Amino acid sequence: MSEIYDLIILGGGPAGMTASIYASRAGLSYLMIERAYPGGQAVYSAEIDNYPGLPGITGTELADRFAKHAERMGTHWITDEVTDLDLGETVKTVHTIAGEYKTLNLLICTGASPRRLGIPGEEEFSGRGVSCCAACDGAFFKDKDTAVIGGGDTALADAIYLAGICRTVTVIHRREVFRGNPSLQNRLEGFSNIRYLMSSEPLSIDGREQVESLQVQTPEGIVTIPVDGVFIAIGVLPNSRLFIGKLDTAPGGWILTDRHMRTSIAGVYAAGDVRDTPLRQVLTAAADAAVAVEAIIST
Repeated sequence: MSEIYDLIILGGGPAGMTASIYASRAGLSYLMIERAYPGGQAVYSAEIDNYPGLPGITGTELADRFAKHAERMGTHWITDEVTDLDLGETVKTVHTIAGEYKTLNLLICTGASPRRLGIPGEEEFSGRGVSCCAACDGAFFKDKDTAVIGGGDTALADAIYLAGICRTVTVIHRREVFRGNPSLQNRLEGFSNIRYLMSSEPLSIDGREQVESLQVQTPEGIVTIPVDGVFIAIGVLPNSRLFIGKLDTAPGGWILTDRHMRTSIAGVYAAGDVRDTPLRQVLTAAADAAVAVEAIIST
């Protein structure tokens, strides 16, 4: 563990794997640290239709292709969890559960995690009818009644996916109109088993051993919707807890960077969903990582 790497990459999502590919091509000594499994949020997508050349690919399939590409390039990665960081010196130190690693450059690709509703029943029924991943858990609700909460791209894509296998899908959105891409909104029209509760908000998720119903505040009053599954798709929060107070961040904890992905500390970069960016998609995460590694190489 005494080796000083040229680069340590934190996170194994699309940004992290792209960074490892570029680092391999450049001949850098590097290490990618991922606390769980490669893929990031991409694995939660039932279908990705905006990644060039691979229309309709599932998030899991795309993540697998990224991982196989990185492995073919000789990616050096470990499964471990970062507990702290020393960023003030020329040589940065990454502390993990297993030990510590030193590097001249650090690239933060820790991504983001699903935002929670904060209502009764959400935590209690997690894994027992409450999910943030239709692609992962939708098959458990075949021919059952489900609800999707949200109005962005993820929520609409989840509703489309679930409508193909579930008896009914109720989409609950707090606004009068959806924020999701018009192409997704157009596809919703092809399903007769989807209904909509607009200008509405969930109040509680109820049941005994499993989810049985959802209390919703609608313009007409509180209604109870019998459901077997509730899929939450209301946005994401940055996985930036370890960097708060160490790096400059925007409101909400998003890491601030310049156009070369440099943060407020020399030698520390950020790429993908964890940084302050107007668009968080697989394509932009990969592009961020490519820019970051090129900046590291040219420094």
